Amino acid sequence: MTRRVRSSFARQSLVARCNTPAILLAFIIGACANDDFGRVKPGLVWDSIHDWIGRDAVRSEGLPISVYPLTDDERRLRDLAYPLIEPPYDRNRWYSVINEYGILREFNSDWTYYNPTYYFTQLTWHWARSPTSRYARLNGDIRNDVERIPQFFDTARRVIDIDHKREQSLAYVRGLTPDERLNATARIAENTLVVAWVQRSLACRAESYRFALERLIISVPSKDAIEVERSLTLLNQHIAANQLVAVPRITGLNALIAPCSQAVAVATGRPVTK
Repeated sequence: MTRRVRSSFARQSLVARCNTPAILLAFIIGACANDDFGRVKPGLVWDSIHDWIGRDAVRSEGLPISVYPLTDDERRLRDLAYPLIEPPYDRNRWYSVINEYGILREFNSDWTYYNPTYYFTQLTWHWARSPTSRYARLNGDIRNDVERIPQFFDTARRVIDIDHKREQSLAYVRGLTPDERLNATARIAENTLVVAWVQRSLACRAESYRFALERLIISVPSKDAIEVERSLTLLNQHIAANQLVAVPRITGLNALIAPCSQAVAVATGRPVTK
């Protein structure tokens, strides 16, 4: 009889645990899983999936948030910015799905803390039978960034050009109200900060990749380092060719960009292999 009571209590306890937010979270993650080949499920995509990027960019600097709707290019700018802002080592974590689909619609504050050693730590955290896999992962992450850069900055150039025209037109709009001016200038600042955020992120990533490559070379030397070096050189060339906005004179953002300024200034990385 006692065993039956205990068994009943055990079942009730299990049911109670199944009603916790953790189970609900697991359900959401399962529902949001990507389609085959990493494609996003069409039914789970909506237009405002990454709108929070611009909002958080200005909010972190204490600037006003524009209530104007986003243009197609402005929304595309935010969509393309996301994978260049999210650290590459976060891509396969349990919460990356939630962030990718914009379910939380907020910025992961951990991404503001730049540490050039962290990528290498994540790269070598798990046991690997062969160092080849680590070189391949490093090279793959670099190449993914290289492939994403042209689309983002092509869009960024169009947005910046339109914003320049928008700013000039403010002087000619009849009956312009203070609220209209505020929302227009706030959107311009928001777009600029999104571009600056990506520029800063890419510079930090390049330094992190450099740190990881150098540590792999001295710990597990391999001819694979040559190909990684070539990819990193290409990434740095893309970064140097796409400095579209100057570093805003804002204390918070300057503090974030400063540690990565060296990567921005250098068109090609210092060679470490022959």
